[in-house]
Amino acid sequence: MRKQGLIPAQVRAFRPATTVPDGDFRGIPDLVGRDFTASRPGTKLVGDVTYIRTREGFLYLATVIDCHSKAVLGWAMADHYRTELVKDAIRMAAGTGLLQSGAVFHTDRGSNYISDEFGRFLTGLDIRRSVGRTGVDWDNVMAESFFSVIKNDQRHRFVFPTRAKAKSQVIRYIEGLYNRRRLHSALGYRPPLEGFNEALSTQTAA
Repeated sequence: MRKQGLIPAQVRAFRPATTVPDGDFRGIPDLVGRDFTASRPGTKLVGDVTYIRTREGFLYLATVIDCHSKAVLGWAMADHYRTELVKDAIRMAAGTGLLQSGAVFHTDRGSNYISDEFGRFLTGLDIRRSVGRTGVDWDNVMAESFFSVIKNDQRHRFVFPTRAKAKSQVIRYIEGLYNRRRLHSALGYRPPLEGFNEALSTQTAA
């Protein structure tokens, strides 16, 4: 495994906090109610942030996932967990031109997701913000499930030697494997992008 550039991780590691206490959610509604399905692509999205351990320190990964197709439409990575990280992920998703006007973006109550800056950013993109309850995994289970998949597939028990190495592996996984090749039971055992494109074609034909 060391030949692959992977370094064994310790059994227990510091887990950086990315959520704030229950009381500070700024009145943002939960527009999803644990319903992580959508009749059309680009109408309901979920997002979250996780960290990847490297010998240089943590690499933070923010994602934007389409609830209809399960495709990762946006992602961003950085050595920090600041608002710009989650904005970059949404910016990438919006840049595809696949998001519908008034789309819902659901997250946990991460400090940057509930910030005024992020709220204004979403409003400018005509995206509605939705948050679940702090500490309740089921309120953002779809986003968290993706992180479980990627960490299991990417040998999460080991630490990458550098952030650059970790970033290249994550990009290869998301764009080369997960979106295009990994079969998803909810899509009739098809990869996410195939399901997304098929739904778009059906809408266009209609």
